[in-house]
Amino acid sequence: MILPNALPASLMVALGGGTGALLRFHLGRVVGKLFPVAATAFPWATLTANVVGSLCMGLLAGWLARHGSDEGIGAEGWRLLLGVGLLGGFTTFSSFSLELVLLWERGAPGLAFTYALVSLAAGVAGLFLGLTIMRIAA
Repeated sequence: MILPNALPASLMVALGGGTGALLRFHLGRVVGKLFPVAATAFPWATLTANVVGSLCMGLLAGWLARHGSDEGIGAEGWRLLLGVGLLGGFTTFSSFSLELVLLWERGAPGLAFTYALVSLAAGVAGLFLGLTIMRIAA
């Protein structure tokens, strides 16, 4: 695998990340306009972003496995632009989903389960801790 230089790689991630963040922002706006009551009762936009992002990450991973050595920017370039950048900006859940499935497919279901449990518990605990710190500081 040929790794791109740091500057072009960073630019690819930034371009993809900015685009993914904009897509996520506009997805939230569209869901809010289409379903104004439902959008406030349940986080439909976030759920949609997570599911769509995970589907796209699976498609990308499968495509890179099959066609990653084709000419052009190469597998690493596409991974940086679309996987790390675009899908990372759209939802980090897609990266989490890919890593979880890869652990499972590598024959480590216990590690996959532990990763899922710790990610969820630590993420929620981190959010509560951050909110608590800021409420105390206020």
